[in-house]
Order: sequence, then C-alpha cells, then structure tokens
Amino acid sequence: MSKDDEQILVVKSDIIFKDPPSHEASAGRGGKWQGLKTDNLDYYIDLIKKNAEFKRRGDMEENESYQQIIPYVVFNFKDKYFIYKYLPKAGEPRLVDTYQLGIGGHINLIDGENNKNVLDAGMMREWNEEVDFKGNILEKNLVGLLKDDSKPVERVHLGLVYNFVGDSPEIYIKETDKMAGELIDKKDIGKYIKGNPGVWVQIVYNEYLKKL
Repeated sequence: MSKDDEQILVVKSDIIFKDPPSHEASAGRGGKWQGLKTDNLDYYIDLIKKNAEFKRRGDMEENESYQQIIPYVVFNFKDKYFIYKYLPKAGEPRLVDTYQLGIGGHINLIDGENNKNVLDAGMMREWNEEVDFKGNILEKNLVGLLKDDSKPVERVHLGLVYNFVGDSPEIYIKETDKMAGELIDKKDIGKYIKGNPGVWVQIVYNEYLKKL
C-alpha cells in the first residue's frame, strides 16, 4: 500500500475549532488557537474520540476541513531528554542534520477503528516502531494540543503532545541508517534545535520544555 492510500485518523476542523457557546468560551473551550494549548485537555480528547474518522491520507494532505491527529512524544530520563537527528538516507532533504524532539506519526486503521483507546494504541505503535527502549515508562503525561497554521502542511495537522518519563537511559533509534538519537541535558536542547526549520519542535521547546 502506498503512503497516500493509508487510512488515517482525522477529525473535522469545524468540530475541533467550533465557536463555543458563551459559557464554554469563558471556560477556555472551543475556538481556534495557535501554539500549545494546555487547558481543558480532557474536553478535547473526548471530542476527538467521539468524532474521529478514518480517511485516505492522500485525500487529506491539502484538505483543511480536516485535522490529521498526530501523537508527538517527548521522552526524558531524569534531566536528560531524547533527541534525534535525520541522516541523509531519511529521505527528507530539508531536515537532514536537524534535530527533532517528538516521536510519533499518524494513527492508522490498524490501531483499531472501533477501539476506544485508539489514540493510545496509535501512539504506542509509533513509539515501538521508532525506538527500542529497554526500561519502563513511569509516566505518560498529556502536555497539550499543538496547532500551528504558519505553513500549509501544519494547517492540516493537530499534535497531541505527550511527555513519557522513563526509568532507564537505554533508548535507541531503530532505523539507524536514517536517524541517530541521544539523551542530552535539558539545558542544552536549545542549541541543538536552533537550526531546525520545523515549527512544532520550536513550539514544544519554547512553550513546554523551557518552562520546566
């Protein structure tokens, strides 16, 4: 199956960003935001679960009436955070030699069309496909919902930013021909991602990690 023919989880944009009744607006629910939204997360996760659909990826890539739901996992062991770098064989020329923070990707039909825990299932599948972690995940914390409309690609994606806390520093990239990963001190992350043109990594760093 080609990438375009994948069935991916989406939610209609006007459901996620609907103009709320006045009592909900005052509670911070509804409407559109930019950056990392950290309040009323249970409300939005429930909204996504109740209104999720699976659609052909190729039909969604430029369709702004839908949001493609993307789990985005940041991992730390004590004060060290996992970052990874794209190598030339990764197939993303624009991102070669840039450092990334989040592990994740689309939620697919294989994660369970009628699975109430499809968001978690998709997130963990992506996690296990990307990294080999030889330890236990002590915490899985939903940090916020990430939205950025500054570029066409980002306009059709909604990030669910999680922070996984592990009990071991033994975390390794599986596709070593495409990426290289390492744990670094939180205070050093800024200099590693400075040259990354991606907006999401900058938002997660500036609006979450820098505030910890």
